[in-house]
Amino acid sequence: MSQTERLVMLAEDQLAEYSTDARKIEKLRQKIALSVSPAQQKQVKQEIAETLPDNFFDKILLEQRQAVSLPFWGIAGLGLLFGISFTQPVDFLATGFGGAIAILIQKRGWKLQAKNLVMQALTDIEERTQAAKTASD
Repeated sequence: MSQTERLVMLAEDQLAEYSTDARKIEKLRQKIALSVSPAQQKQVKQEIAETLPDNFFDKILLEQRQAVSLPFWGIAGLGLLFGISFTQPVDFLATGFGGAIAILIQKRGWKLQAKNLVMQALTDIEERTQAAKTASD
């Protein structure tokens, strides 16, 4: 497992906790600062910056992944409801497709949020390091 993958997994763990973004970044920053050298931090930041997409859909997904996937959860629910109430097995296809698309959207958004959290933590570490250097000069 590469250092980048490990840090993204740490960020996913932080996303699972209920706290503010600032608290998540602070906890992640401490873990990164203790376990990753400054040279590796720059390398990881560069790798993540290259992999973060910059298109319209991913920007919306990064900010509102729940809202983007909600219509597909609705389609899945309606397919299930109509399939049961009208005894139409074809309606269960909507349940399968809607649920699968919603899960894919949620997973992609989760990964994007984790990568964004790592980027914010690495930027915070850089800023604090620069501030400490200028204060000591």
